Amino acid sequence: MLSSLFPLLYGAVFVALLWQAFRVMSKGFRAASGPLNDERANGDDDRTGRITVHPELLDQDGRLTDEDLLTVRFSNGDESPDGPPGDSEPGTE
Repeated sequence: MLSSLFPLLYGAVFVALLWQAFRVMSKGFRAASGPLNDERANGDDDRTGRITVHPELLDQDGRLTDEDLLTVRFSNGDESPDGPPGDSEPGTE
């Protein structure tokens, strides 16, 4: 009984997924063939040139924080350390 239903179930799922794939592709083709200068593309949601502040840089009141921030620079090990002139690593004197 179950072995006779499996091919039908498999075929139904295959057809459903195929239909869904063609629907998604047709939406993409319609979007690609449409005009490029419609209001939605050049509307208020364009953030080009606007400054965006990362939320972690804001304090509880929503203002930029005055705290010193920790920064990390990763290197691949073949660069000399950045430090004040005359400062050398221990053991290289």
